[in-house]
Amino acid sequence: MASLFKKKTVDDVIKEQSKELRGTQRQITRDRSALEKQEKQMEAEIRKMAKSGNKEACKILAKQLVQLRKQKNRTYAVSSKVTSMSTQTKTMQAVNKKMDPQKTLKTMQDFQKENMKMDMTEDMINDTLDEIFDDSGDEEESQDIVNQVLDEIGIEISGKMVRAPAAGKSLPSAASSKQATISDDEIERQLRALGVD
Repeated sequence: MASLFKKKTVDDVIKEQSKELRGTQRQITRDRSALEKQEKQMEAEIRKMAKSGNKEACKILAKQLVQLRKQKNRTYAVSSKVTSMSTQTKTMQAVNKKMDPQKTLKTMQDFQKENMKMDMTEDMINDTLDEIFDDSGDEEESQDIVNQVLDEIGIEISGKMVRAPAAGKSLPSAASSKQATISDDEIERQLRALGVD
């Protein structure tokens, strides 16, 4: 019963922190792997839409891809901070052996509080910056992705996409659609059949 109400030692706190940091690092790695998998799927979907001539879908997917890549880049920053915190924890453990345990415990508790404040502040700053710059460079970056996909697929696809109808516009009538697909050879054959040279 006494162990339930026993005050944690500095070593106990440091061990808990180290365990949490290792778990966080593993979770970040798993999240990054999932984002990379999702990124590949999205790139394949963009190529598929580009081949079918759906330019609007390409733009929408390209914007989503930009956001996904930003999110993946944030995982690298977070991973770096976790690694830094892990190093600090190990350093504190080494220092603890030479310092007064009560002072070190208070320092660890202060460290935890400040770390939580930093995380909350960073989240708020990231959210605010995302809102401010949400569409500022995304449109250009999205267009670059679409252009890159089109270059990979080939020039003939981009020609098809120029003729592809936009989502909000009315579709051409059946007659005009049929006329657009008639080749020069077909026209010449029809003219010869009519007796026109």
